[in-house]
Amino acid sequence: VHVSLVGQDKMRISWITQDSAPPTVEYGKSPGVYQNSSTGTTSSYKYTLYTSGKIHEAVIGPLETNTVYYYRCSSDSSREFSLKTPPAQFPIKFAIVGDLGQTEWTKTTLQHMGQSNYDVMLLPGDLSYADFYQPRWDSFGRLVEPLASQRPWMVTQGNHDVEKIPIIHPHSFTSYNARWRMPYEESGSDSNLYYSFDVAGVHIIMLGSYTDFDPSSAQYKWLQADLGKVDRTRSPWIVVLLHAPWYNSNTAHQGEKESVGMKASMEGLLYQARVDMIFTGHVHAYERFTRVYNEKADDCGPVHITIGDGGNREGLAISYMDQTPPISIFREASFGHGQLEVVNATHALWTWHRNDNDEAVEADSTWLTSLSSNPGCKVRIP
Repeated sequence: VHVSLVGQDKMRISWITQDSAPPTVEYGKSPGVYQNSSTGTTSSYKYTLYTSGKIHEAVIGPLETNTVYYYRCSSDSSREFSLKTPPAQFPIKFAIVGDLGQTEWTKTTLQHMGQSNYDVMLLPGDLSYADFYQPRWDSFGRLVEPLASQRPWMVTQGNHDVEKIPIIHPHSFTSYNARWRMPYEESGSDSNLYYSFDVAGVHIIMLGSYTDFDPSSAQYKWLQADLGKVDRTRSPWIVVLLHAPWYNSNTAHQGEKESVGMKASMEGLLYQARVDMIFTGHVHAYERFTRVYNEKADDCGPVHITIGDGGNREGLAISYMDQTPPISIFREASFGHGQLEVVNATHALWTWHRNDNDEAVEADSTWLTSLSSNPGCKVRIP
C-alpha cells in the first residue's frame, strides 16, 4: 500500500492483491469507523513471463489538512492503515532521498526517515532496482509500505525504472507507470513521467530524465507552461526533482546525455523562473552546490543537491574529482537522507543525515532564503 497526493485535498491509495478484490477504500477519522468510501479501478500488466497482481487505486477525499485518517483497502478488516494529510500552510517538512533500492542500507535509511516526522516524501528516481526482475517490485512495495502507507510518497523515474528490452519488451516504464501513478493529469501533463503539484506554499515539479527533453518535446513545452502558471504570492518556493544531475563533481556518471543534454535544454527555463532548489539522484553519494547557473555561482540560480544515497545494491560512488569545484560546498560518499523544512515564505532549513550517525546528527545543513523574497531576483517568465 502507498499513498500519493492528488490536488489540494485528495489522496490516491494504491495497493496490490494477489487475487481479485474490490478496488474500494473505506476511511474515517477514528480507528475502525469508516464513514466514507471510494471505489476506484483495477489493472494489471504483463512483463515477459511475469503477470502482476491486481493493482488497485482509489482517490479519497475531500480530506481536511493536517489530519489523521484511518483506512482499509478491499474491505480487508485484518489490516487497518492510517495516513496524515499535509498541512495547508507553512511550516512543512519533506523527506528527500533517491536511488532507494532494497538493501540493509535501505532499511537504515527508511528507519531514520521514519523518525523525522516528515509530511511528504520526495524521491528523484530509481525506486526498486528491480532491473527487469519483476518480483523485486513486489518486495520493494512491501519494504516501503510501513512509511508509504502513512505519508504521501511523490516520485519520479530513474534509469533503473526504464526496464525496456529490445524486441522482448519494447516498452519503457511498464511497471513504474502501472504501480506508481502520480497526479500528472491534474497538472496538465500528458505523461506519468513528468508532473507538478502544490503543497503548503511549495510548487514541486517532477521531471523525467529518460524521456524527451529538447525544446521541441512535450515535456519542455509542458514545463514552460507550468512555470508560467506559478503564482509566487501563493507558492513562494519552487522545488524541482529529476534523476540525472546537471552538476556533479563525482567521477561517476560524467558526461551522460541525460545530464548534459537536459541541462542545455532546460537550465535557462528554470533559472528565469527563479527555481529555488533542484534535487537529483543517479550518483550514489551526497553533494550540495551553492546557487549556480551556467557553471558559475549565481545568487539568483537554484541550489543543486545530489541525494542518490538511499541504499541501493550497487553501493556508493566513492570517487570524487581531485579538485573540488568552487561551486561545490559539501560532498561525501555515505548513505543517508535529506530533510527540507520550509519554515515560512522566506526561509527553509536543509539538512542531510548520514546513516552511520544517530538520526539526530546532521552531517550537513544550511539555511536557504527563497528567491521570490530576493528583490534582486525578479522572475522572468520565458
